[in-house]
Amino acid sequence: MSDRRQRQKELRAAKRESERKRASRRELARRIGTALLFGIAVVAVFALPGLLDDESEVSGPYQRFRDQPTACGVERPPPQEVMSFEQPEEPADITPQSTLTATIATSCGDIAVQLDRSRSPETVDSFVFLAREGFYDGQVFYRVVEDFVVRVGDPEATGLGGPGYAVPDEFPEEDFVYEEGVVAMDNRGAGTTGSQFFIVTGEAGVHLTNSFNVLGRVVGGEDTLERIAAIETAVAPGSVQRSLPLETVYIESIDIEVNGS
Repeated sequence: MSDRRQRQKELRAAKRESERKRASRRELARRIGTALLFGIAVVAVFALPGLLDDESEVSGPYQRFRDQPTACGVERPPPQEVMSFEQPEEPADITPQSTLTATIATSCGDIAVQLDRSRSPETVDSFVFLAREGFYDGQVFYRVVEDFVVRVGDPEATGLGGPGYAVPDEFPEEDFVYEEGVVAMDNRGAGTTGSQFFIVTGEAGVHLTNSFNVLGRVVGGEDTLERIAAIETAVAPGSVQRSLPLETVYIESIDIEVNGS
């Protein structure tokens, strides 16, 4: 009888140990499930604003521009879609006889630019390609310099971004004058022209050297340029120049009109 009681005692102990282990596993599973649900909730909390604003990929200097008030009392447009290309496609509908006009729709109004393909064919073709791809839509005027220029065309809004390729240098003749109304491509030196461009808005432009591909000239929308040039500015980071707009001007779209193909 003693052996029988001992076996029963051992069986009861084994059963209790088995039940204890099952309870421990159930508690561990409950804790893991709770942790997973909490993690999902945290991710949702941080992801939801980005999903609602459709700006989850917007960051850095460009985001700071979007956080500012939009100039000229209008609502900001949707954010830019960042694009990159290996090289531009040659526009099939443009010939040497074509007359090209770009209408740049901004948050402060339209600017009409007569493109000068006879002077800078590859520059103009690249600009037309990017405009038609929607590359410029949603970008910001990241520099406004009094009596000098306004700059735009950089997806990074820093002066360092571009379309993923470089446009050949098509610099004008030595005596070319970047007078008020001239539109030209910005660069960081020879062989670095991309998508950034500037519009001369004042007399200081005449001091520029002939090292910027000429895109064309403003033929309409001077009042829009005046509104942009009048925006209050602050000293840009790493600079002593007041050129950082405190209200944001966006390019909403660029329409290319081709005549005489």
